[in-house]
Amino acid sequence: MDKSTTIGSLIHGFNIINIIANSDTPLKFTEIQELSGLSKSNLYKYLNTLTQLEVLYRDPRQGDYSLGYKLLQYGNATIKNHDPISKLKPYCKEISDLTNMSTSLSIWLNDSPTITNIWNTNYGLNIGAQIGTKLPIMSAAGKIFAAFANSKEVYEWIKKETENNPDLDLDQLKKELENIREQHVAFAIEPLIKHVSSWSLPILNYKNELIAAVAIIGFTEEVPRAVSSEIVQKVINITKEMSNIFGYKGK
Repeated sequence: MDKSTTIGSLIHGFNIINIIANSDTPLKFTEIQELSGLSKSNLYKYLNTLTQLEVLYRDPRQGDYSLGYKLLQYGNATIKNHDPISKLKPYCKEISDLTNMSTSLSIWLNDSPTITNIWNTNYGLNIGAQIGTKLPIMSAAGKIFAAFANSKEVYEWIKKETENNPDLDLDQLKKELENIREQHVAFAIEPLIKHVSSWSLPILNYKNELIAAVAIIGFTEEVPRAVSSEIVQKVINITKEMSNIFGYKGK
C-alpha cells in the first residue's frame, strides 16, 4: 500500500475493525492490543472513537468489544445498492458496442443459468435465445457457470446436463473447465442455433464467487477463438472492472 496516498490513522482504525470481525468471540482490550501492536494510549483513543461512532460495541459489564450495529446498517445498504443487473448494464452495452456483436448477461435463477438481458448490436443476427432462456452447459456462458460452480444447486445442474448428453467427452470437458478457470474465458459453437458462436467471461465477487456471466454472440466466422485476440483482451479488461464493483481482487 502506498503510504504517500493513504491516511495512516484510518488504516489503523480499519485494522482494529478487521481484528474484531475475524474473531469468533468479543475481544478484550489486551487481546486487541496484542493483535494490533498499538500502544495502550493510542488503542484506547481508537476504541473510544469507534465505539462512539457505533462501529464497535463495548459490553458495559464484560468490557470486551464486538462489531457495532452501524456495520450492519452499512452492510444492508451495500446489499441494497449491489443489484448486479443495474450495475452491469452500462458495461454490457459498452461490450456490445465495442465488439459490434450481441451481448447477453446471465445469472443463476432457480435451477439453471438464465439470460436476463440482451443487447443486440447486430440486428441481422438471430442468436437463438431470448430473455428467460435457460442455458445448456455447452454454451459459452454455461461453461462459465460450470467452471466456477460454487453451490450444490450448480453441481446438480452440471450432473443433470452431463447425464442428458451421453456423447459428451467428460474428460475433455473437465480439462476445458480447468482452462476456463485459469483464463477466465470460455468459447463455444452455440448449441442453440447453427452458424452462431459465442465467448463468455465471468463476473466474480470478493470471494471469487460467480455473480454473472457475460456472453458475446456473433456469426461463427467473426467470433474470436483465442484468449490472445486483441478484442478478447479488451473485453477481459472491461469484465475486470465489472468484477471490481463486487470487490474482486484477483487476476
